[in-house]
Amino acid sequence: MRGKVRFFALVSFLFVLILGACAPDREEPGEESAGGEEEKPEELVIWMNDQDEQMEAINEIVERYEEQEGISVRVEGQPMVEQLQQLSLAGPEGNGPDLFYQPHDQIGNIVAQGLAEPLDVTDDELNRYVDAAVDAVTYTYDDETDIYGLPAVIETYGIFYNTSIVGEAPETMEDVLDILEEHTDASNDEYGFLMRPNDFYFAYPFLVNYGGYIFGGEAGDYDVTDVGLANDGAIEGGEFYQEFFGSEKIPAGTNADVIDGLFTEGKIGAVINGPWSIPVYENALGDDLGFAPFPQINNEPSATFVGVKSWMVSYYSDNKDWAQDLAMFITNEENQQTYYDIAGELPPNEEALNNIEDPMYADFAEQIEFGVPMPSSPEMAQVWEPMQNALQFLAEGQDAQEVLEEAVDQINNNIQSAGGGE
Repeated sequence: MRGKVRFFALVSFLFVLILGACAPDREEPGEESAGGEEEKPEELVIWMNDQDEQMEAINEIVERYEEQEGISVRVEGQPMVEQLQQLSLAGPEGNGPDLFYQPHDQIGNIVAQGLAEPLDVTDDELNRYVDAAVDAVTYTYDDETDIYGLPAVIETYGIFYNTSIVGEAPETMEDVLDILEEHTDASNDEYGFLMRPNDFYFAYPFLVNYGGYIFGGEAGDYDVTDVGLANDGAIEGGEFYQEFFGSEKIPAGTNADVIDGLFTEGKIGAVINGPWSIPVYENALGDDLGFAPFPQINNEPSATFVGVKSWMVSYYSDNKDWAQDLAMFITNEENQQTYYDIAGELPPNEEALNNIEDPMYADFAEQIEFGVPMPSSPEMAQVWEPMQNALQFLAEGQDAQEVLEEAVDQINNNIQSAGGGE
């Protein structure tokens, strides 16, 4: 979805044994370990999402690595949604990549299938990335907490607005509600603000800013038996969410195509979206396009979902140390800047992120500070549909407590049926 990491695809719950023993202790790249495991390879193979700008950026970066290390790097285009299945087939036969590229919400599934090698990284090496990115690639499995990817791209969302309708950026969602009420003429398809009613990805801040949460525990080490989407805070947030829907407000049947169509036609004051939408919106609105971080909710900066794409070392690689070395090279400050310049995706490297001059992307970078990594546990797959249904019912005016409690019951039942949470 144009680089967007919304992660809504259901992930597999087929848990298989982690294959083999742990990799040997990591030596410095280029040095042979005591057992002779890691000589410099002639070639490294990486699987990259097969999008033109992304492939162009990675090819330019790996050329630098080839010059620096004298190792050939073969970049193979492989859609992210197909990589895991292909790796599970090609890896055991020795035909898979050394590095592959995945959104962080798949880490739980990847680890359970034994497809990725935990990385041996120092605190100094991790300090190059923003905290949310490190949290996103951290995962606990069998009571062992490890880093399973080196962050390559980070994303979140905020509010775009048409400056010819909305004079200045709204600071709070109460401001957005005022804009909705003041600039809506449903008979002419004109709205002060529109959002999909059943979009849990974008609606998440309404619940979490009042004290709701998806799973207990910490990022990467979740208690999936503790679902906090119907606690008192979540219910209060759900009731506030309902205020945006109804007569002369957001229609309960609003969908993404309607929102994008009307916004690019200049008929909507403000919408919620991510950086992937910038090219289309800029082309349509030009200088009338404004952007701001997600407006505050409950007098606090809004805790939006953060998604991270990362480079992961294949369990089946014979060159694990060098594969990790290449991933570190790809995600250093200089190369993250190159990737941003060509592919237009935000870098999780802290220095590169802080150096962004484009004001719109800089505002996205500011919002990341308040972001929360989407849970990477496989049980997250059981959350989306019940919560999307719940939000739709809220938009239609049903009782918030009943709706959210029913959704949580469904989530718990789904997790138990799938064999999770044990």
